[in-house]
Amino acid sequence: MLNKMLVIGNVGRDPEMRYTPSGSAVTSFSLAVNRRYTPQNGEPQEETEWFDVTAWNRLAETCNNYVTRGMKVYVEGRLRSRSWVGQDGQTRFRNEIVANTVTFLNRPQGGGGYGGPPGEPGGYGADGEYGGPAEPSDADDLPW
Repeated sequence: MLNKMLVIGNVGRDPEMRYTPSGSAVTSFSLAVNRRYTPQNGEPQEETEWFDVTAWNRLAETCNNYVTRGMKVYVEGRLRSRSWVGQDGQTRFRNEIVANTVTFLNRPQGGGGYGGPPGEPGGYGADGEYGGPAEPSDADDLPW
C-alpha cells in the first residue's frame, strides 16, 4: 500500500508550533497550490487548493524557524484524514499532510537565509537535518 503526497505551493500563514503533553514539537501551516488550465471555452482559469501541513519533532522546529508566509515550498508526506464532532454537534472533517520532508524553493534575497547554502534552495527531512540543494537545482525553471 502507498499513501504519499507531493505538493509544491506557497505558504498561506506563518507556522504555529506547539508541544504535546509528552513534549513532542508539532508545527502546522497552510499551503496554497495553484492549478492553471484552459477549458473548452478557451479562457485560462486558475484554481487554488489549500492543504494543512503538519510537521513533528525536529522537522517541526525547523519549519517553525524558517518557513514564512508566502514562501514557496515542496512538501512530501502522507495524507491523514480525521473527523470529530464540533461543539455545535456537527461532524467535521479534516485532511492534512503529515510532512516527512519540507524543501525551501525560494531563493533568499542577499544570500543565506533559510539555513542552506547562500542562494540555494534547501531541504529538511523528518530528522530536521539539512539535505542539501533541492533537485532540480534551478527551481526558477519549474513550470509552476
